[in-house]
Amino acid sequence: MKNRLVYVELKSGYGDNGPAWIGRAGASKTGATVYFNGQAFRTLKGSGIGGNYFNVETGEEYWISGIKKNNQDRHWAGGGKIEIDRSVIPAYLEETGRRALPPNLIPTDLAPSEPDENILVREHERLPSA
Repeated sequence: MKNRLVYVELKSGYGDNGPAWIGRAGASKTGATVYFNGQAFRTLKGSGIGGNYFNVETGEEYWISGIKKNNQDRHWAGGGKIEIDRSVIPAYLEETGRRALPPNLIPTDLAPSEPDENILVREHERLPSA
């Protein structure tokens, strides 16, 4: 998943209607950690309730996947607008074969996909027990 377009949706507390974004993501060498919008997400390896990754700082679950060409990124039971990073709009249009953004995508500015030094340290710490 290194440096590719991804769909990211917050699942914790929202089910299938959480805030969602499309942008460029980076990954660790092993691929177990995804870096997106200034945050680090570690894989849940199939043990999540609604997500497949968790935020290493907050523990919240997220769904992270590649983008779909048919604009059906959200779960079929979900809905709502999806923010898309302005810097990836040309790549999104090329990858999906579209000429214009669908009306459910809202341009925004996201943080770079590279991790900062603080995230690299925190991603290797254990989350506190609940």
